Amino acid sequence: MNNVLTEAINLKSYNLSESDKIIVMYSKEHGLIKGVAKGVKKPKSKLGARMDSLVANKVMLYKGKNLDTICQAESLNTFKETRQDLDKILYSSYISEVVSIFGIEDDPSSKEVYELFYKALDRISGAKSKKDVLIAVIKFQLKMMLIVGFGLEFDSCLCCREQILDEDMYFSVQMGGVVCKECNEALGVKLKLHHKMRDFLQAMMQFDFCYESDYDKKATNKVCEVCFNLLNEYIQSHTDKKIKAISVVDV
Repeated sequence: MNNVLTEAINLKSYNLSESDKIIVMYSKEHGLIKGVAKGVKKPKSKLGARMDSLVANKVMLYKGKNLDTICQAESLNTFKETRQDLDKILYSSYISEVVSIFGIEDDPSSKEVYELFYKALDRISGAKSKKDVLIAVIKFQLKMMLIVGFGLEFDSCLCCREQILDEDMYFSVQMGGVVCKECNEALGVKLKLHHKMRDFLQAMMQFDFCYESDYDKKATNKVCEVCFNLLNEYIQSHTDKKIKAISVVDV
C-alpha cells in the first residue's frame, strides 16, 4: 500500500528546507513515524497549525522511498488549554520526550502507548490545579514504564520477596522497587519510602487512568512532587538521553 492512514500525536519537528519540515509523530498503529510536511512554513499552508507539537491528528501519509509525505491531516485534539499554561506545556513536553525515548518504529505496544499518551495529554489540558497535572503525569510515568517492560515493584521486597505491609521501606532506583528494612541493612539504599506513599504509587499504577480514587483526592502537592521526582529519576536511569523539559519544570 502506498498510503497509510493513522491517528498520531506530533512529538517534534525539524526544518528540512525553506518551506518544509519533518514531523516526528507517535501513531496508534505504527509507533514512531515521521513524514515531510511540504510547504508547512508558508502562511497559507493547508497543514498549518495541525503540524505543531502536541497536536493529535488523523493523518494520511504517502509512502516514499526514503521519506514519507504527509498528504492530509485532520485535527482530533489540539489540547488548547495546555497552550495557555506554562506548567501544562512543560509537563506535556516532558511526557512527549518520554514517548520519544521509549517509543519505537512498528511498536507492538503502539495502541497501548498511544492511548496512554493521549489520555495523559487530555488530562493535563483539562487539569484545574498543579496537583491534578502532577497526578496525570505520575500515572503516565508508572503505566508507561510498565508497558515498556520496566514496571516497578511496590508490593514485595525485591531481595527476600516478603510482602511489605504497613511499615516503612526503601526505594531502590537501580533495582526498580522497594526493599524491606531488614534487607536494606546489607544494601544501604538511602531513599526511605513511607508505606502510605508506596500505597499512593501502587494505586496510581494499578487503577484505570481516568478513575479518580481516594488517593487522588487525598494526595498533596508535596507528595505528588516527591513521587514525580522519584519516578523521573527511575526513568532517567533507563536511558542515556537527558529529558530536557525537566530542567525547566519547577517541582
